[in-house]
Amino acid sequence: MPRALVIQTSFLGDMVLTTPLISALARHGDVDVVATSASAPLLANHPDVRHVFRYDKRGAHSGVGGFRALVQHLRSRDDSDVAYLAQGSLRSAALALVAGYRQRVGFDTSAGRIFYSRQVQFRKDEHHAGRLWRLAAGDDAEAPGADVLRPRLYPGVEEDAAVARRLDASGYAGEALIALAPGSVWATKRWPYYADLARRLTTFGRIVIVGGVDDTPLAAAIVEATSGRAIDTTGQLSLLASAALLGRSRILVTNDSAPQHLASAMDTPTVALFGPTVPAFGFGPLAARARIAQVESLTCRPCDAHGPRTCPLTHWRCMRDLTVDRVMDAIGHVHPGM
Repeated sequence: MPRALVIQTSFLGDMVLTTPLISALARHGDVDVVATSASAPLLANHPDVRHVFRYDKRGAHSGVGGFRALVQHLRSRDDSDVAYLAQGSLRSAALALVAGYRQRVGFDTSAGRIFYSRQVQFRKDEHHAGRLWRLAAGDDAEAPGADVLRPRLYPGVEEDAAVARRLDASGYAGEALIALAPGSVWATKRWPYYADLARRLTTFGRIVIVGGVDDTPLAAAIVEATSGRAIDTTGQLSLLASAALLGRSRILVTNDSAPQHLASAMDTPTVALFGPTVPAFGFGPLAARARIAQVESLTCRPCDAHGPRTCPLTHWRCMRDLTVDRVMDAIGHVHPGM
């Protein structure tokens, strides 16, 4: 039986969006995945993944010796094995080549394309989950339905228990959970009015804040705005446990960041706030009920592929002009009555 090797060493959200590709490949054989140490835990319990190889590019696998050690783990022993380069760097392509994968599939725009045996068109007009899925399906495949493209994660008993402990410690009494994700690695993606939004939303349920440890100061402002009622989980739950928490939530309001993709994987209704980036880049929410809130009239958008540290024009209107009222309106479309 052929083995598919998926190499995905990009951002956390990219790994989540790779799961439709993984599921498509699993219909035809075993699927192994190369992932960063940060994103590998997302694939725990995933029924379509046989094994996850952690690629610690800056640690255990740095340098020539570390590269060779990983190659030995990945080495192909069958000409029918195929490597799918979901992350298109030269290093990822070289990894597949040296590991003996005669068939190497990736995008025609990738830096590593010179090492590919087959190139797939990178379609700017498709969602990134669809682009990745097309690595398996091919250029000529009809666009898949929404259910095929929705990513999936599988939190287990351990993650559910971690969520229950955190909620219990906050005196949670079964109220509807309203999740907020105020953080982002890129500063200009952080909408500045989450505390004001939280005050408006407290009448509809219990606010719960998700994110990493770096988001804790943002969470503290929300907790203060809700007179201590909001539940801060930033830096306290694993990624998969955060996904489990979002699966219990009535709705998520998030910046263009990883929690949006976790919510898509759990099919949690989502309102995504876009500022310097735009959904047309292919990274919008994929939950069945979702809404985008953005300032569409600004001609300076988008200004960056990811989101610069500071606004190039210094006004940051893409976020400052996105009012709480507009976000509440988007929430009402996703959840009538809120």
